[in-house]
Amino acid sequence: MHLSPLAQRLLNLIDGTANDPTYWPDVSQLSTGLGASVRAGDGSSISARYVVDEQRLAVAARELVGFLMPDGKRPYEPFSVLVAAGLAGMDAEVGAQLTEERGPIALAEMKVLLGWDVERRALLAEAMRERSEHAAPLSGVIEWLSGQPGYLDFARTALEAAEARVAAIHAGEIPYRAEKAFEDGEKEILGRAVRLALFRDEPWLPELLDRLLRGIAVAPTQAKTLPSQGLLFEIARAVQDHPTPEAISALRAARQATRHAGVPKQLDRMFKRIEAALANRLEVAFRIPDGRVRQAVGEHTAVISTDGKVELSWWHGDRKLKAVPAAVKREHPEEVKRLRELAKQTLQQQATLSRALEAGCAGETAPPYRQLEGHPVTDRLIWEFEVSPGVWRSELGLTVPDVPVRLWHPARASVEEVRAWREVVQGKELRQPYKQAFREVYLLTPAEEETRDHSRRFSNHLLRYGQAKALLTDRGWTGMSLGHWDPAGGSDECTAAKKLPGGLTATWDFHLDEHSYERDGYGTTVSICVSGDIRFLAGISPVPLAEVPPLVLSEALRDADLAVGVTSTGLDPNGHGDYWQSYSFGDLAESAQVRRDALSRLIGRTTIADRCVMTDRFLVVRGDLRTYKIHLGSANILMEPNDAYLCIVSARDPHPGLFLPFEEDGRLALILSKAFLLANDTAITDPSITRQLRA
Repeated sequence: MHLSPLAQRLLNLIDGTANDPTYWPDVSQLSTGLGASVRAGDGSSISARYVVDEQRLAVAARELVGFLMPDGKRPYEPFSVLVAAGLAGMDAEVGAQLTEERGPIALAEMKVLLGWDVERRALLAEAMRERSEHAAPLSGVIEWLSGQPGYLDFARTALEAAEARVAAIHAGEIPYRAEKAFEDGEKEILGRAVRLALFRDEPWLPELLDRLLRGIAVAPTQAKTLPSQGLLFEIARAVQDHPTPEAISALRAARQATRHAGVPKQLDRMFKRIEAALANRLEVAFRIPDGRVRQAVGEHTAVISTDGKVELSWWHGDRKLKAVPAAVKREHPEEVKRLRELAKQTLQQQATLSRALEAGCAGETAPPYRQLEGHPVTDRLIWEFEVSPGVWRSELGLTVPDVPVRLWHPARASVEEVRAWREVVQGKELRQPYKQAFREVYLLTPAEEETRDHSRRFSNHLLRYGQAKALLTDRGWTGMSLGHWDPAGGSDECTAAKKLPGGLTATWDFHLDEHSYERDGYGTTVSICVSGDIRFLAGISPVPLAEVPPLVLSEALRDADLAVGVTSTGLDPNGHGDYWQSYSFGDLAESAQVRRDALSRLIGRTTIADRCVMTDRFLVVRGDLRTYKIHLGSANILMEPNDAYLCIVSARDPHPGLFLPFEEDGRLALILSKAFLLANDTAITDPSITRQLRA
């Protein structure tokens, strides 16, 4: 009898070794072999000489079960045991043995898997083994599981069982033990269940997940411990893999509820990655509510508005009050607390929506913007409508005509149109959800045309490694891992990567600076890294820069400019000598050029306009003691006539009535604040500054 490819592969692994158990293949070999045989399909990858009968295969598989479950103990690789059990005809026996040591959630999953054929079990075993060995994401496994019989129903049942268990703990029906609500295996299973439901965007999940997260985030006593910190973080990782607005809100509610000091800090770090991931899942991201609330509280009205900024205000009739009314505080303290939390949550949701909108502006396919119809955020954005094939008209605010719509981007506009829209945003004092009208555009340079497949525009910058890694990670880059101490296996070199629209990947090389090591008392930490070349790949093949879509190129280089502008040691007067001098007072990058444009519009509206002159790289401010040149990139200052450096770490806020069209990195406000300070230099009393002025 000719065996199936699966059976032949199994025999290939065990034939000739049955009498020597010490030489039997380990579990990973079993999983690899079975999965490979299933993928081969026609058996082409299997040696044709293994032709045996079903009985011999069953005997070999039975022996394999005994090897994998010695004395009926819990197996290290339960999925592979189920494969061997299916081949041996031992499903009932193995199922009974596994029942003795596994909880109800694990047993429910095992029951589903025992209903599968051997091929399905083998594919799952291999997928889980590969994830364990390579720390690969579960996305592919979850997508595959979504089409397998019975698993979606199991996922819902498992999560309902978990929520019921937590509810019983809070009701005192199950004794509370910190971190013992779920075993490790159950946490992993529930993580798969949450991922599957999030991947499919199941409508039953939000309320169930909210109850479960609130339950595991806080003890039923006044203890600061949790029923299951492990499950809380596993669910957070699941939300990062497949985020939805509702799941993020549920996590934030759990973060507010917990009493554990360390959990909110860990979740806050995860929220940055989760929000970045939501920006790549725009089909669900735009479900974020507009956040507006108008609610009567006694004789007063609470209003949460989202026009430009999120604000909770209190009203008595048509009169806006300066603070929460005393009567409301006294008679409705819980409602005041709830509304404050709601305003904070709305602020976070608006930030998430802004990130999603920004991420969608460079995509090849327009996201489902019509989900935002009526949302106040759309009134502060510039949109484009295709009025005829290939002809787009830009307008402020999202109307809903029956034509294609997309977000306006300056890379697709003429210089005149960009200038006009900047005037509109400045004139109307529109606080845009993200930097749109004043967004930087990065066009291909002659130097990049010459290097052809890589850009050196942001090479050889000295960056603070920790800050650079955090900023790039926050913007969707992965692979930033320098230093042998790094748990991710860092070395002296690394390449950060970011997935881009159109199937491209941007890469950015980094290496350690020779002076990058600082002792922290425990070991060696990385301080400074050096930036290298930026490339664009299709698969593993470099793509000529001229063939990268201009908008995609611009947005990737914008990330690099932002990273350099925020984390460069050139911002620090104690930084590396020659590099500090060249960065602090050198040519302007695109971000600084946009800042120059904004400042040229702002200065004329200020009380110090007659004391200021804009040059190519500096805002020149005339004081009574000296004349000062504030660099538009670094915000560092030189004093005329001898270009002496003036160190001012910070200054007061600029004029409170002055509208700033954007404030992405704080540099615009910093330059203005220094200008106001220095224009009235005779009024400066800080001795650390006056000593420098009179030197």
